[in-house]
Parts: sequence; C-alpha cells; structure tokens
Amino acid sequence: MSEESKIIADDDWKQQAKKEKEKLDEKETPQQPQGLPPADFNSLINSLFIQAMFSMGKLQDPAAGEVQLNLDMAKFNIDLLQMLQEKTEGNLSDEETKMLASQLHEARMTFVAASQTA
Repeated sequence: MSEESKIIADDDWKQQAKKEKEKLDEKETPQQPQGLPPADFNSLINSLFIQAMFSMGKLQDPAAGEVQLNLDMAKFNIDLLQMLQEKTEGNLSDEETKMLASQLHEARMTFVAASQTA
C-alpha cells in the first residue's frame, strides 16, 4: 500500500465522520415550529399576560367566538407573573425586567377594573 492511498483513505474517513457529525447535530438541534415565536422569557411573559387578558374578558376566545370572564383564572395568571418577577429578580436583562413590570402592572390595573364591573 502506498503512502498516497493511505492519505486518501484517511481524508475520506475524516470527511465521512464530519458528515455524520453534522447529521447528528441537525437531529439534536430542536427545530422551531413554523409560525411560533421563539421559546424565550418574553414569550413566557406574553403567554401568561394574554391568558390573564382572556380571563378578564379583554380578548375574544377565537375558538368559541365569545368573551369570557373568569377572575379566579385571571388572578392565578397575575400571581404567576408576580412569582416570576420575584424569583428572577436580578437575573433578567433590563429589557426583560421592564417588560415583566409593565405587563404585570397592566394586568393588575385591568383586574381591578374588571373586578369592579363584575
């Protein structure tokens, strides 16, 4: 066996190993479903906020086509936002801190108004 054929075999093996590694990396990397936002802190906050707004009758349920009032569920979602604010204090970016505080404040004010009209 010549030295040249050994080098080719080594290069082929390295290229094949690289291709297999790339395929494994693709399988291990979770793919973001189309049409969904990234799974990040802001999405979590928005999700809880929107659920609170649905529960306070501020958003129409697209499936039912109607507005529903469930203040207990709204309070639960507001409490979850409050808990996240307490548990993440000092660990968020300035943008995340402001967003959480803003949405929590808006949810609380909306809850107070919804409670007075219910």
